[in-house]
Amino acid sequence: MNGKHQNGFNLHRLSPELQEQLRPLYARQNGNTNYLGIDEIHQGDALELLPQIEPNSIALSVWSPPYFVGKEYEAHLDFDGWQALLCGVIVRHFPIVKPGGFLAVNIADILVFRDPEMPRIQADVVGRKRSSVTREDVVQAMELHPDYNRYQIAHLLGCSEQTVDRRLNGNNIRGGKSEAQTRVKIVGGLVEKWALDAGFYTYDRRVWVKDAAWENSRWASLSYRAVDEFEYLYIFWKPGITKIDRSRLSADEWKEWGSRGVWSFPSVRSNDDHEAKFPTELPSRTIRLLTDPGDTVLDCFMGSGTTAAAAIRENRHFIGVELDADYVSLARKAVTQQTLRLLESTPDYKIDNKATAN
Repeated sequence: MNGKHQNGFNLHRLSPELQEQLRPLYARQNGNTNYLGIDEIHQGDALELLPQIEPNSIALSVWSPPYFVGKEYEAHLDFDGWQALLCGVIVRHFPIVKPGGFLAVNIADILVFRDPEMPRIQADVVGRKRSSVTREDVVQAMELHPDYNRYQIAHLLGCSEQTVDRRLNGNNIRGGKSEAQTRVKIVGGLVEKWALDAGFYTYDRRVWVKDAAWENSRWASLSYRAVDEFEYLYIFWKPGITKIDRSRLSADEWKEWGSRGVWSFPSVRSNDDHEAKFPTELPSRTIRLLTDPGDTVLDCFMGSGTTAAAAIRENRHFIGVELDADYVSLARKAVTQQTLRLLESTPDYKIDNKATAN
């Protein structure tokens, strides 16, 4: 290896330390050709299937992992298991993303993160008290009836003994005496660390503003916490030459969202066949911004097939990985439907993927 590559990148022009770090990125494993097929949805565990993808072949991997928020498909994971899954998946991306390519992770903070170390004290929610009895009422009743116990004071005031205890001692414990309190867990630092440890570098981040959670949803609370209405898209870069081509978007698109840190578009309003769909606009924008036609896009948590459908629509190849057999069928159906739509709307469109036959 002389260090000079087809794209003009010359390892010998770098410091010895960087040469050692980057040289393996450009060394293809020519002996193995039994890689996962492109333009297919593969059923299996991402941790097992990602190493079967051709090295240095993925221009962009864009996916949304389990958020650790209690969805059915992540019920088997505790917090340590969730961290191990995401860290392992990110590590396995480094060999398969091409030099100069990107890893984009769509994720949100954990809004109800149980923390046993957090004091179990609830705020005094003035407007939602079930009893109008005040602390002053309790103190006055005890002064007038010093021989009364808590239950007798409660009967006198027409409230529960728990209300007397809470008003008197301020121990209005949320979630019961044995339940851990919850707090917001910021996940960006975790994802960044896993990516940096794997060899990626943080390139960019976008905020996706979606629909605000409705008032009676499980994510609303009687507190000053904000209503959930945004998620993050963290973009990581694998060292190498990155092609910058502003012609990928129109001038208006660059102005409206290409160079904007905040993306605003609705979430999927009906999740009747999958618990956590993301809108096509999310992978579609990312694909158009960071890849060229003919590039290969990966989604290792494919779900209902949104990323694959977006890749087809944008004239990119795709690889999908999904653990759940029902979702694999759903994703393959989405791929077929997207291909048929293109055939109907574009007479010269050529089918160049195998997924339509599955």
